[in-house]
Amino acid sequence: MEDLFEDNITKFAPLADRMRPKKLEEFLGQEHLIYKNSFLVRAISAGTIGSCIFYGPPGTGKTTIANIIANTCKGIFKKLNAVSSGVSDAKAIIEEARNNLKLYGTRTFLLLDECHRWNKAQSDCVLQAVEEGSITFIGSTTENPYINMTRAIVSRCRVFEFKSLSKQNIIQALNRAITDKVNGYGELKLEVTADALEHLAWASAGDVRSAYNALELAVRTTTANKKGVIEIDKQTAEECIQKKAVSMDETTFYDVLSAFCKSLRGSDTEAALFYSQRLLLSGCDPKIIARRLIAHASEDIGMADSNALLIAISALNAVKELGMPECELGLSHAIIYLCEAEKSNSVLIAKDLAKADALKYLDSPVPNHLKNHPTGYNDKSGSYKYPHDFGGYCKQQYLPNDLKGKVYYTPKQNGKERAMIRKKERNN
Repeated sequence: MEDLFEDNITKFAPLADRMRPKKLEEFLGQEHLIYKNSFLVRAISAGTIGSCIFYGPPGTGKTTIANIIANTCKGIFKKLNAVSSGVSDAKAIIEEARNNLKLYGTRTFLLLDECHRWNKAQSDCVLQAVEEGSITFIGSTTENPYINMTRAIVSRCRVFEFKSLSKQNIIQALNRAITDKVNGYGELKLEVTADALEHLAWASAGDVRSAYNALELAVRTTTANKKGVIEIDKQTAEECIQKKAVSMDETTFYDVLSAFCKSLRGSDTEAALFYSQRLLLSGCDPKIIARRLIAHASEDIGMADSNALLIAISALNAVKELGMPECELGLSHAIIYLCEAEKSNSVLIAKDLAKADALKYLDSPVPNHLKNHPTGYNDKSGSYKYPHDFGGYCKQQYLPNDLKGKVYYTPKQNGKERAMIRKKERNN
């Protein structure tokens, strides 16, 4: 009876879960991690994978890889979800893992979904077990673990970054689902047009789970024709993934996006508004436009008018909080402001120059008077002067000796930067 119940669970599981690859050979995407003789492939195949964290966007294969490890490596596998589990759950698994390791020499793998949701107390409870090897920790998360997880756990794990799947990856996954007779729709008379597949792959934005969900919805809600065939065309795909089909091909889309960006830089308000509306009417995610505004606010306007960055960020917030079509006003407001603002690329130039030197002088020591705990060593840079004791500014060395006197930021004669020139002359 237990097997019968398991069969029922499998039968009614979502398509995305049924189509989840169980072997490395079936895995799609992440070609930068999964390729012949890569470290990850060798470690999984040999069963020697250590504690690791997989992070990246949703629907890119993080949980799938964790399950493949569970199917490939010999040991006991325990699964927890950080949203619903706590310290007591982890401690019970660790205690059992230690006993199994002592008595039978059997490893225990702890697979933790949404691992960034664990707080410090929850994370700390597994530290010793990970360090001593009682358990092998495998976490998956959509958040950057270097920012959103405790440093102690991250330092004990190998971190692998997952990327959004390509359109070709998703089309291949959908075709598998259409033809698979066990887990997919191979037993049905199902016809999905090439246009529909293209749209599902584009609209899912690299998330194969989203594409599977849309295909499943389309199959369940489409009535078979007189011949018993379920036909899914582009219009059906558009309805099921709730995203309007782009009325331009991929090359044209990026050409129009490029024209929009160059119009912002060139201060052509009319052109920028036109291209932004063309993108929106074609189904472009308004967040793409808002993100470009934020980038251009610093790249092309910068210190000439710093308010541009605040307005661009406000436009993105309007997109997130209001959605279409209300957010179009906020976007247009920001586009007009950025086009009409004074232009300066001094921030871009300063960033590139500083980055080049940061790479070149990685080991240059911090001047002694700037260190958190100054040493007795006299590096002839003097003692630290507290600027507020001198009216808010005093001249002293901040850069390492290797870069003393180096200039990265050079104001231009545009907008508010004219005042920056006078300030720099005064301070020098």
